[in-house]
Amino acid sequence: MTDLADWARGRAPELLERAEREAVAILRDALLDAALGDRARDREAGRRRARQAPPAAAATPSKREAQGHALWAYCVLRAGDPLPGRLPGVHPDAPVEPLEDDGLVVLTSRIPLAEFGEEPLRENLNDLSWLERVARAHESVLEGALTGGPIVPLRLCTIFTDEAGVRTMLARDGRQLREALERLDGRREWGVKLLVDRDALAAAARERSPEVAALQDEAAERSGGGAYMHERRLERLVGEVVDRLAAELADDVHARLGDWAADSVLNPPQNRELSGHEGEMLLNGAYLVEIERTDGLRRLLHELEDRHKELGARLQLTGPWPPYNFVSREAGAPA
Repeated sequence: MTDLADWARGRAPELLERAEREAVAILRDALLDAALGDRARDREAGRRRARQAPPAAAATPSKREAQGHALWAYCVLRAGDPLPGRLPGVHPDAPVEPLEDDGLVVLTSRIPLAEFGEEPLRENLNDLSWLERVARAHESVLEGALTGGPIVPLRLCTIFTDEAGVRTMLARDGRQLREALERLDGRREWGVKLLVDRDALAAAARERSPEVAALQDEAAERSGGGAYMHERRLERLVGEVVDRLAAELADDVHARLGDWAADSVLNPPQNRELSGHEGEMLLNGAYLVEIERTDGLRRLLHELEDRHKELGARLQLTGPWPPYNFVSREAGAPA
């Protein structure tokens, strides 16, 4: 659990939150649903029917599922773009290999069904150390592929029965994948988090709001029960002003970054316990930025941080990331 917590403070929160929005337990269920989808639900219905059959008949399919291999898919690239060097896959016995078809390349590796078949996968996704190892390996392949050009990252646990399944996916989604790769060419996804000190916001609210100042003066002149009621009113008013300042701050930062970027996406703020951040997260945005404008993005963040320093604003830049936020979730859906 210590290794997982350390990992979560680094690159893991981005990867995990794209799959499950903050909770590790929810991650497991979301990954399982993404990996198995309708196939899992169909098999569950089949298992319910099989319960009425003799036990021997129900045991045979389970035994077959644990044999053989499948293909784990990582991402889609354009044929002709530089490929990464030899990379280990999610299973140590099989390196990553390109599979090319009709101008597109899918990075894949062989995986044993004894570990990645439907039932073993369901069990392994409950093992956080296993999940950490596999997620690290998947992310490492994406990072290696990013150095050569644009990629369309595929979700964790995108598994195909064989090469024919991968080719079927490319034939089905080829146009969508090519459009995504063209749009991502020369651009990278960056994450920006806006963190504030709520005490600093409260101090700013008391200084900037005429309503708060007036109520503070009234409270100072009161005594006894009247003073208590005024203090409660003052606390509520300060809280309202703080919320307003926080919303205005987040809107200003996102608007400025959105103007700078080619595209932007707002994600829910991260769970503090998972990510380990300090302060209150007002913004958790993803921004698609031209590679040549990266230095300008950093300068803009410094400018915004300085502009809002009286509010205790801190801006954290992370990335570049595989562009999960800027490709269709349906592209490359597992077969």
